[in-house]
Amino acid sequence: MSDPTFRQVRLGEALKRLRERAGLSQREAAYRLRYNYQKLSRIENGQLPEFHGLRAMLDLYGVLVSEEAPYIDMWERAGEKGWWHPYGPDKNGYISLEHDAVRVSEFSLGYIPGLLQAESYMRAVFLGWQVQRSRKWIENQIEIRMRRQQRLVDDDPLSYHAVIAEAALRHADQAQLLHIGELGRLPNVKAQVLPESAGLNDGHNGSFVLLDFAYPGEMSVLYVEHPAGATHIEDAERVKASRVTFKHLSKLALTPEESAEWIGRLSSRR
Repeated sequence: MSDPTFRQVRLGEALKRLRERAGLSQREAAYRLRYNYQKLSRIENGQLPEFHGLRAMLDLYGVLVSEEAPYIDMWERAGEKGWWHPYGPDKNGYISLEHDAVRVSEFSLGYIPGLLQAESYMRAVFLGWQVQRSRKWIENQIEIRMRRQQRLVDDDPLSYHAVIAEAALRHADQAQLLHIGELGRLPNVKAQVLPESAGLNDGHNGSFVLLDFAYPGEMSVLYVEHPAGATHIEDAERVKASRVTFKHLSKLALTPEESAEWIGRLSSRR
């Protein structure tokens, strides 16, 4: 059996919160649902329940019919295969996180963020990796990134805020800089440059991404990539601390208008 997806885990956690809000222990709820204890435990850990089982849980936990829609939507999403499924497993889980997020805040120290990358820049990044990849793998990854960028121009677009260190931009070519300028004009996209003149700051600790969701409970996730893979952090205090860091970096950075002018000047010299 494969590991539960991010969406399935989120549904399980939401059902657990409803059970606890109703003042029921896991064993008591399982008894009333005519489930064995292990089955309810598996559901709360990410196993997708059958639809009638979901409705029975919502009823038992005191959710009014008029309040069911967000949970049913979560259940439907949890049963779907994402658009990225044909490309292979989402090994670090980031694509599904980003796909479900309503707002993404990203600080990037060394590279242009994926959502702002031009195709030529993507290709240069992959070809520059120490571990050599096949041409098919590289083309696959480029297709995925291009598909991810569609979230910025969808009918219900992703709200995206990027703070990019100056060093990353100085390694970008003119096509990439012009691409950032174009995307930065979208009303849902904010791109800021963190200049070297800001001096030593928390951004030197590394890149990170904050993702916010419209799920019940308004949860957030901190996502950090590292050489061995990636880490998802959901602990509220640690996410809050990273949000404070992001806001501080945003204040140190040039404003979006100043950043657009700075990127424009750099592009004209390429």
